[in-house]
Amino acid sequence: MIIGKIAGTIVSTRKDEKLEGFKFYVVEELDLNMNYTGKNVIAVDIVGAGIDEVVMVAQGSSARQSSFTEGKPVDSAVIAIIDTIDVKGEQKYKKL
Repeated sequence: MIIGKIAGTIVSTRKDEKLEGFKFYVVEELDLNMNYTGKNVIAVDIVGAGIDEVVMVAQGSSARQSSFTEGKPVDSAVIAIIDTIDVKGEQKYKKL
């Protein structure tokens, strides 16, 4: 899994029928110090996240383990909206 920030949306009027109803987001990968790593991922949203939110993204076969994505052609999914990140007693992130 990765931590990321939702940076944008992708709109597709034509897509596989199994993907109808999903929002597609551009997610910027973050390190544990909340710095952009230079990597991006396109992920379907299954938790109702929005632009500029910090999220957790599952990738590969793990992205297809939810009740929303099972059996669908999904390689990355936003599975959580992050409230806080604490590492070794230091708060790295807190949702405002």
